[in-house]
Amino acid sequence: MATVDLEAFVAENLDRYDQTQGVLPDRLASFGDRYRSQGYLTREQLYEIAYESSTRSAYHVETNPESRCREVTRNVWAVEGDFSAVHLLTGLSGFQAPTASCVLAALDGDSHAVVDTRVWASLERLGYVDGRKESFDAADYVTMIEPIREIAEETGHAPVDVGYALFAHDAHVREGTLH
Repeated sequence: MATVDLEAFVAENLDRYDQTQGVLPDRLASFGDRYRSQGYLTREQLYEIAYESSTRSAYHVETNPESRCREVTRNVWAVEGDFSAVHLLTGLSGFQAPTASCVLAALDGDSHAVVDTRVWASLERLGYVDGRKESFDAADYVTMIEPIREIAEETGHAPVDVGYALFAHDAHVREGTLH
């Protein structure tokens, strides 16, 4: 792994996050508040989260029956294991692992983070993962969340904030286009 002052890395890149096109932390927190108070999310609420994450594929969420949205998100709340939680959410139309990670991060930012191509790229630059990736599944979420939690523990930041910092770092240093 690269020798990096992780505390400085996270702090510096968290400061940059508001200059990115990433999911808005305040919006994510409000989704989490609703999720925790209701015990589930509705199709409309899932659509809003999906739209924050990926405007291009959010419309697929509308094809899910309302009852299935409530059932899956109620079950995600109760399931143990990161792989299982992401896998449950990706059973809904319009949800790949990055969008599912938004739901998990909204529910519990002290355990989860929003992940995507930029987060993977930053973890790769830091030596936590190998190779490039452009699509993700539940196993990839597990691969990313483990070092994110390590960084969080080492720096005293919540995993959700570490994820935002990793995203902002890639947005800051990447040359050329994302894909």
